[in-house]
Amino acid sequence: MSDHIENLVIVGSGPAGWTAAIYGARANLNPIVYEGAGSRTMIPGGQLMFTTDVENYPGFADGIGGIEMMLEFKKQAMRFDTRVVTDDIVEVDFSIRPFLLRTSGGEDVRARTVVIATGANARWLGVPGEERLAQSGGGVSACAVCDGALPFFRGRVIAVVGGGDSAMEEALYMTKFASEVLVIHRRDELRASQIMQDRALASEKIRFLWNKTVAEVLGDEVISGIRLRDTVTGEESEIAVGGMFVAIGHDPNTAFLRGHIDLKENGYVRLPTAWRTETNVPGVFAAGDVMDDYYRQAVSAAGTGCMAALEAERFLAHGG
Repeated sequence: MSDHIENLVIVGSGPAGWTAAIYGARANLNPIVYEGAGSRTMIPGGQLMFTTDVENYPGFADGIGGIEMMLEFKKQAMRFDTRVVTDDIVEVDFSIRPFLLRTSGGEDVRARTVVIATGANARWLGVPGEERLAQSGGGVSACAVCDGALPFFRGRVIAVVGGGDSAMEEALYMTKFASEVLVIHRRDELRASQIMQDRALASEKIRFLWNKTVAEVLGDEVISGIRLRDTVTGEESEIAVGGMFVAIGHDPNTAFLRGHIDLKENGYVRLPTAWRTETNVPGVFAAGDVMDDYYRQAVSAAGTGCMAALEAERFLAHGG
């Protein structure tokens, strides 16, 4: 094992991770970012790497592409000599100090402070056409608040898949822009809270397609429709839509942390003190969607990345 000890190791490379790196580097902590090696559903840069246009991040009056934004975040962090490793952290031991982290390549890393910014993975349906059109910006998304106001979706019939609170929030949000919102749910009753159900059911723009699942997303360059399968009869049908939002939940990327820091029942990192980013382990901080199961926005993730780096700096300044 190397005797070298890092002041600040940042695990993850979305808005939270890069913002933590910018603040950490400017504080002379010489941070190192493990940006991740990438997988089918998660690549370095996080969820914004699957977003074509970002119009709700302050400072970009004409919007900016999600990939371009994350590359700019990374460039800014590296301008201050942040070191970047394209590898995953797969094991941690926070019971010893300095902390021990292990990469997927088998390298051991020692750290005085750690910022966890591994984000959350949107759950996808896993049906033909979905991933291709989501990655190409062809009208499939997992975040209406992020993408729904784009000109692409305005005035169209939009499908929202799901039956929980998130799906109802997405559907109600899209009534501002869509000509009609079709909620596709595999059961004949919703899982959403009663107040969210009442709001959605009362909307004249929302129509419910009960006992239906999506079997395929249709379209070459952009979505043209979806093939539905009836969960009772098995019968298939096709409907024309101009966009589809998948709202069946998110899974935080915290499997490697289980047993090492406190997690909520839903897997998100638990923070003991409100408006702080330190976990139950002093010196280990969490930022972005990995600890945020409520807002899940780029700007809020960046804000908590700033907070985590400032807390890490103060932890080290006080002898941590």
